[in-house]
Amino acid sequence: MSIRRITLLAMLSALCVVGRMAFAHIPNVQPVTSIIIITAMFMGPVNGLILGFVSTVLTNMTLGTGIWTFWQIISWSVIGLLSGWMGRAHTKWGIPFLVLIMYAGFCGYFYGFVISLNMLFISDRFIAYYLAGLPFDTNHAIGNMIFFSLLYPVMSRVFVHYLKKGPFSSI
Repeated sequence: MSIRRITLLAMLSALCVVGRMAFAHIPNVQPVTSIIIITAMFMGPVNGLILGFVSTVLTNMTLGTGIWTFWQIISWSVIGLLSGWMGRAHTKWGIPFLVLIMYAGFCGYFYGFVISLNMLFISDRFIAYYLAGLPFDTNHAIGNMIFFSLLYPVMSRVFVHYLKKGPFSSI
């Protein structure tokens, strides 16, 4: 990993922390998932995984940590991996922007499902817990779709300019 790539990931992690703290008063609405998706699409699955891990640890240092931290790391890291692979498909086949927005919404529900998995180990009330969290997952999905729609045009230009050769070029 080059210094430039580490610096870019550090700046994106800081953006995730600030974005999550700025929207902490709205349940489950934060730009973190969208930033991870966009970053992974342009920088690859491994960088998406790294950003998911670092962002979770840093944001939970300020907003509080608990058993959910482990599940947040898993969910955001998996979203980073999947988004990196989707980025490869996007550059190869040109996935329409509307499909990418729908994918961002799906990631909100996926995140909520993974977070709910802790109930499988703690109690036998997984279904009730998951269903009770669906309104919050819907907030997350809608927020992701809005943040993705707003951030993708700006961040894609920055990534293309910063990476100079487009997606997955080495820095």
